[in-house]
Amino acid sequence: MLPMTNEIRPFRIDIPQAELDDLHGRLTDARFAEPVPGDEPDWSRGIPTSRVRELAGYWSDGYDWRAQEAALNAFPQFTTEVDGQTIHFLHVRSDRADAVPLLLTHGYPSSIAEFLDVIGPLTEPGPDAFHVVVPSVPGFGFSTPLSGRGWELARTTDAFAELMTRLGYRRFAAQGGDLGAGVTGRLAALYPDRVIGTHVNSDRGTIALAGEQLPLPENLSETEQSELDAAREAWRAGRGYLDLQSHKPETIAAALTDSPVGQLAWIAEKFEAWTGGNGIDRDRLLTNVSLYWFTRSGASAARFLYEAAHSGHGWLAPSDVPAGWAVFNSSPVVRRIMDPEEKIAHWSDFASGGHFAAMEEPELLVADIRTFFRGLRS
Repeated sequence: MLPMTNEIRPFRIDIPQAELDDLHGRLTDARFAEPVPGDEPDWSRGIPTSRVRELAGYWSDGYDWRAQEAALNAFPQFTTEVDGQTIHFLHVRSDRADAVPLLLTHGYPSSIAEFLDVIGPLTEPGPDAFHVVVPSVPGFGFSTPLSGRGWELARTTDAFAELMTRLGYRRFAAQGGDLGAGVTGRLAALYPDRVIGTHVNSDRGTIALAGEQLPLPENLSETEQSELDAAREAWRAGRGYLDLQSHKPETIAAALTDSPVGQLAWIAEKFEAWTGGNGIDRDRLLTNVSLYWFTRSGASAARFLYEAAHSGHGWLAPSDVPAGWAVFNSSPVVRRIMDPEEKIAHWSDFASGGHFAAMEEPELLVADIRTFFRGLRS
C-alpha cells in the first residue's frame, strides 16, 4: 500500500477512445420502451421515450465529447488524497492577488460542469474577484472510485476544509446548492473561524421539505398553504429517485453503470423537472451525463445519497457565520417558510431560473455572489 500523501497532482481529463467507441456502440444498439398507443409524451409519468430517443441520438451522432473535454481542460485541474479518498478539483486563481478564495460545491445530479459559466466571471480581476475552487464531491466525477463506505455530508465537509488548507487558504468563502448547500452550511457550522460567509442558491421546490426536513411555520395563509401543498405534491411525485438511492443504491447502480440510455434518462428527467424547461444547453446537459457515464459515478453518487440518509446528520447546520440566499423561480412564500423571522440579512428572490442556477442564470448568480461577499471582504 502506498503511503498517504498531501501531494497535489496536476490532472487532465483524457477519456480513452475505446470508452468513446463503447459508448457509441451502446447508444447505437440501445433498446427503448414501446410507447402506449394514445399516450401523449407529457412528462407526467417521467421522461417520455421520444425525448430519451432524441437525446440519445444526439449524444451518439451530434455531441462532440472531445470539444467538451477540451473546454473542461481549459481550467486548471488537480487531484489530491484526503482521508484515503481521491479528491478531484478545479483551481482557478484570479490575477488579483487579494482575491477571496471561494469554494463552489455542486449537488445531485450535477457535477463540476454546473459551474463552467461562472468561473471566468468570478475570477475576473477587480474589487470583487475570487480565487475559485470547484471540487467533485467524493463519489462524483473524477473523485472516484470511492475508497470505502461512509462518504456523506459531514466527511465531505471535513475533506473540503482540508483541501482549502492544502491550497493555502486559511480563510475562505463557500457557496453551493442542493447537497452543495448542505456542505456549505456545515463548513460554517464546523469551521466558523475559517469561513467568512456562506452563499446558498435554491429554488421554489425547497419549500416541499417544510414539515419534513425543515420546520413548518404556523399561521400560513390560504394562498401560502396552497402553494406549499402544490410543492409537496410535486415532491411526492418526483422523489422516487431519492427514496431508491437512499435505501437500495446497489439496485439502481447496476442499470446506471451498464446502460448509457438509463443514465441519460435518470439525469435528464431531473433537469427538466427542476428547471421547468428553462433551456439548459443540450451539450452542457450531455457533458454532465457523460461525466457520470465515463467515471461510473451513477453508482457511487447513489451510494453517497445512501450514506447521507443514514448518517444521522440533517441538511441544516446552524451557524453564526454570515449567510446569503439566492432563490430562483421564487415566490414570497419561500422566505415565509425558509426564513420566517427574516434573520438572513441577504436574501434575493429571482423570478427566473431554477435548481441549477449556475447553468440557467449564471449572470444573476455571479452578481448575487459578488454583492453578498462584498461586505465581508477584509
